[in-house]
Amino acid sequence: MTVLATVALRPVTAADDDFLLALYGEIRAAELDQVAWEPGQREAFLRMQLDLQTAQYRGAHPQGSFDIVEVDGRAAGRLYVSRREEDVRIIDVALTSAYRGRGIGGALVARVVDEAVASGRTTSIHVEMHNPAAALYARLGFRPVAQRGVYVLMERSAT
Repeated sequence: MTVLATVALRPVTAADDDFLLALYGEIRAAELDQVAWEPGQREAFLRMQLDLQTAQYRGAHPQGSFDIVEVDGRAAGRLYVSRREEDVRIIDVALTSAYRGRGIGGALVARVVDEAVASGRTTSIHVEMHNPAAALYARLGFRPVAQRGVYVLMERSAT
């Protein structure tokens, strides 16, 4: 059985709001733990940041697919992909800590790469400079092509 045999994608709905907020909070926890928050401030900040991120992603990628990653029917993460004419952009891939380290993220990215290659398009993703996931992307054939602030644009050719 492959890693993805129990993994499914489904479009994000309003019912996923609490899960996405919790996931976003988990992703940003190390950064936000450095601040002494008044009661309720951290949650309000996370909500504001997630809402802004969601609006930016959807506005910049109206043709994108915004999916919840499910493992055995349970929400485990998110995969946002923009399928453009010459490039398939991974907008965001994130898993909860309970599902990291199982090969799921790598298998999801490999699936997107396979789709791009089959259609003759490059695959790309922006990665924060110190994100350990950059090593995974490099193993999958991605190479840095540009730096934008704290982000590195990585691309994988269609060949």
